[in-house]
Amino acid sequence: MTIRVACIGGGPGGLFFSTLLKRRLPEAEVVLFERNQATDAFGFGVVFSDATLRRINEADPVLNDALADHGRHWDAIQVWLKGQRHAFEGNGMAAIHRRTLLALLQEKAQEAGVDLRFGTFVPDLAELAGYDLVVAADGANSLTRRQIGEEVLGHEAVEASAKFIWFGTTYMFDGLTFVHRQNEHGNFAAHAYPISDELSTFIVEADEQTWRNAGLDEFDTTQPPGTSDLKSKEYLQKLFAPDLQGHEIVVNNSRWGNFRTRSTQHWYKDNVVLVGDALHTAHFSVGSGTKMAMEDSIVLAREVAAHPDDLPTALANYEAERKPEVAKVQDAARPSLSWWEHFGRYHNALDPLQFTFHFFSRSIPREKIRRRDPQLVAAVEQEWLRRHGTDPLRTPLTVDGVEFAGRLLSAGADGLTDGTATVPLDAPDVTVVEAPADEAGLAAAFAQLPSSGAAVVRGGTELTRRLVSEEARLGRGLTTVLLEAADEDAAATAILSGRADAVAVGAGVGAENAGAVAVGGAR
Repeated sequence: MTIRVACIGGGPGGLFFSTLLKRRLPEAEVVLFERNQATDAFGFGVVFSDATLRRINEADPVLNDALADHGRHWDAIQVWLKGQRHAFEGNGMAAIHRRTLLALLQEKAQEAGVDLRFGTFVPDLAELAGYDLVVAADGANSLTRRQIGEEVLGHEAVEASAKFIWFGTTYMFDGLTFVHRQNEHGNFAAHAYPISDELSTFIVEADEQTWRNAGLDEFDTTQPPGTSDLKSKEYLQKLFAPDLQGHEIVVNNSRWGNFRTRSTQHWYKDNVVLVGDALHTAHFSVGSGTKMAMEDSIVLAREVAAHPDDLPTALANYEAERKPEVAKVQDAARPSLSWWEHFGRYHNALDPLQFTFHFFSRSIPREKIRRRDPQLVAAVEQEWLRRHGTDPLRTPLTVDGVEFAGRLLSAGADGLTDGTATVPLDAPDVTVVEAPADEAGLAAAFAQLPSSGAAVVRGGTELTRRLVSEEARLGRGLTTVLLEAADEDAAATAILSGRADAVAVGAGVGAENAGAVAVGGAR
């Protein structure tokens, strides 16, 4: 069957979908509309894990070929803090300049026979009424999504509190590197990685108060795309000068913003279907929108080609397959994004090695980290042993004047126990606090924490429990005990990372109702 397909948006997702579909259905008419010119490209690099590369390569080797000829590959992720550098090995990743990737994808689309119409704006879906299928790959600010109706699609956007700005730099980082700097205005951090032989991506984040303290809130964001914030460039180039070793920061539509996590309940309406950032976003610390858009495109092209005469089935299959996969990425992204909203606290409270472990364990536990990099975990464990004389779960801990023999406790009707010693939850030094159901309730939960003694925090989610525990331990100097449905690995991870001083498990404590316990004075 011959079908007519219009694709709105000439980014990686739109180009990849159009190419794959045209190859599968050579007789189909596939037209791509892009409002910008073919040579326009905002931003710098895009990064992919080795696992993502394998999946995309099965559909088309364009990305592998592009990375082999023009990109950079690495295995270690580094953290630079307070003059120390620590690495997490076993994380195969690669990156390429967005401009280079777009040019190669355009070549592939032309070879496949896609009708590429650059410099062509489609202001109204009614103009595409003659097409059997319309694919909206028009980005996070999708006009197509707004025309359909975001309420109709069940689209939501949650804005992060942290500020970020996207630069490049002529300094060549070895691989993905997180660089931290503190000055009189507050805390700044950069995500940096090489994207060619001459350039690295350099994304800087800061909390809003730091951003305002530094006077970086003066740029007029109503200016049209293309104008960069040069004041911020000069400020950050000076701040990160020791790390950039005299190299400059490069701008390309560089301006501060707040990351928005987007999610959509319904991925299509009638014959219009969305892909990539138009549907969903996940914080760049766990992956790229380009990766998710290209993975969307693989499935959508396959399903449309398999059901050209039954597009409702094709679109339903696409949504059913991709939606859970995207949810996994976004579930991993939320604690990662939260980490970046609070990294100033971790900078001030943790030594560089523990800070590094805290960062990498925000989404994965100790043993999974050990499988990738046994030396990193061994270093963290040796540092704990040097300070305490025994392993974390067997290190004594004093709560309300009672000494526990270890830090993996049980929680029962009588309170917290190690099988020998017990501390009642209604002891004079214990205050019970409920963790909130979401982060909007954190301020109220923090207000219930005592200034001394013990605080038991129950309920909430895994993320809110940890944030309350960290406020108690790192912010107020209390000892904290997480009440979790945890195994020894999860308990050791929480303790070694500095999120808690102990973990308690017990009857009735499940993932849906577990809490955190904050107790005593920090040791």
